[in-house]
Amino acid sequence: MAMDISTLKALIQNGIPDAVVEIEDLRGDGEHYAAHVTSPAFEGKTRVQQHKMVHEALQGKMGTELHALAIQTSTPSDK
Repeated sequence: MAMDISTLKALIQNGIPDAVVEIEDLRGDGEHYAAHVTSPAFEGKTRVQQHKMVHEALQGKMGTELHALAIQTSTPSDK
């Protein structure tokens, strides 16, 4: 079952409310996405911790409704 971009973006933004989220459908199939998530909540956290925050925001949908997600995270000061 595929997930649409708006649902994916909403899940991340609800889980990390101050995040700026950009989503790209890598294959046009609604199953392979790339997400770039920028948030001040990532300040002082390792890349692993940042990615864990994104995975937690997906509420267990990774591997079920969402097949593949390449994640890039950054803080506003990284830009």
